Amino acid sequence: MAQELFNPFKDLIFDEHFCFLSGALTTEKMTVFPKWLMDHFKFGEERIEMIDKTKSYTYSDLKLPCIPEVKEAFDGLDAKIQAAYKNGYEGMASLDEELLFQWTGRMVYGLLYYEMLYERDRLLRLGEEFEISPVLKQRFGQFHLMLQSLIEPVSFVGKKPWSIVVFPLKYSADIFSYRDDAINLMFSFGVNGFGFIACLQDNGIIGEKQKDLLHKMKGHVLHPVQFEELYARFHYSDYILQYKPEYKIECQDGEITIESLPIEPKGDKPIFGFWNEDIFAQLLSNYWSVYGIQRQDILKFQKPPLSFLENPYTKDFIRPETIDLPF
Repeated sequence: MAQELFNPFKDLIFDEHFCFLSGALTTEKMTVFPKWLMDHFKFGEERIEMIDKTKSYTYSDLKLPCIPEVKEAFDGLDAKIQAAYKNGYEGMASLDEELLFQWTGRMVYGLLYYEMLYERDRLLRLGEEFEISPVLKQRFGQFHLMLQSLIEPVSFVGKKPWSIVVFPLKYSADIFSYRDDAINLMFSFGVNGFGFIACLQDNGIIGEKQKDLLHKMKGHVLHPVQFEELYARFHYSDYILQYKPEYKIECQDGEITIESLPIEPKGDKPIFGFWNEDIFAQLLSNYWSVYGIQRQDILKFQKPPLSFLENPYTKDFIRPETIDLPF
């Protein structure tokens, strides 16, 4: 590539003196989670755990080193998202998916950044070298390049690298639900009015896998239990995806284009591995625990798995108003 942009995963540079996005020297910082979001839902002082559960931070303490231009770019993006948010589902659904990718990408990358810091410092204390696999280096480096589309001449052509779905959702007022998987670059967000799910680097294949269900959902306002099940389906689909998303990245006249290559099966190896109902039920029970639904409630002897999205016999979409569970 003629133009080399900053890639922190090349030499594993995670340092408070270097802007997380541009790599330029800086003394300034920005929050991982947008300040307006933390203020609106009052979760800034709540704690979030790192993956291995031994380290936690308050959300407001999570900050990324950045140059003023990067902070200004994200502030501008935040203003667009906040304006759309005030118009509920219609406002969010009208946004260009690239804006949602950049907005969610900031939070997912911020959490990934802290995972990298934590692992580096943990190994340093043990006198060991910090390293990650070549596969993760490439994947995270490509994700970082895509996020730089906010500040650099980086654009997407053809099929997009993500699956992002926005849908109407009913929650009790002032409830904010989000889940993330920074390592697998996934994010979900739900409030009263709308929800969305983002797989940030799947080349659209997971959205394609769930397209029949997404079609059945149209015109309905999802119940939160349905939202959780939908995210579980996306999350588990990512887990059983057997091919690594690949990209055609070109630089011409100082501009970088990213094209997602189709994920196609090779030989007798399908795109997705076997859907194991036992593993999925365990994952789903984690998401449904707030309703008191456990794995043994989802999988019962000689009965199809419990679903609040589809009738297990007819595969018809279950109308949200028929679900007798709290919002």
